[in-house]
Amino acid sequence: MQAARGTSLSPGDSDPQPPALPAKRARLLIAAVFLLAYAVDQVTKVLAVRHLTGEPDRELIGQVLQLRLIRNPGAAFSAGTAYTEILSCVAIVAVVVVVWLARRVRSTLWAVGFGLLLAGIAGNLTDRLLREPGPLRGHVVDFLMLPNWPIFNVADICINAAAVAIVLQAFRGVHLDGTRQSDADDGTEGGDGERDDAHQPATEGERS
Repeated sequence: MQAARGTSLSPGDSDPQPPALPAKRARLLIAAVFLLAYAVDQVTKVLAVRHLTGEPDRELIGQVLQLRLIRNPGAAFSAGTAYTEILSCVAIVAVVVVVWLARRVRSTLWAVGFGLLLAGIAGNLTDRLLREPGPLRGHVVDFLMLPNWPIFNVADICINAAAVAIVLQAFRGVHLDGTRQSDADDGTEGGDGERDDAHQPATEGERS
């Protein structure tokens, strides 16, 4: 059966488009994810400092996940330890950029990703601003240890989870406002088709 004009026959186009979130609901979702993840990060760091300082490694899930307290002057997974002040300034700029872009979000997964990203950046930035040895030079509290993996914290988990969400949305072609790249392409193709029809020569019946 022939499809009507302007109807795409590709299977991917038949997938229902999830409705875009209202602006207020999207911002509330971002705020809720941020506050929850940020609180978990800060509370776990306080508990780690209180209970792990000067203590040997503790098994949380056997040898798979252990607790070891370290003070990290660098970025996630102890990268860039010699550039603490620069990393702090970059984190401040990143928070501003994320908050500015968050105003455009109308997608649920984008909102969750932005909330996690903001919580991760702000969580480690809080350590750099408030912990020893001083503002912009504070050492980040890391305490989660996997086999053959750098020691990390909840904020690092949030940043990596946000990266997965962002890459997934980009791969799917979903924009911040919830629209898909295929929607824009279909609109362009439809417009080209109408223009092509307009330039078709008239049939005998039309000329008569």
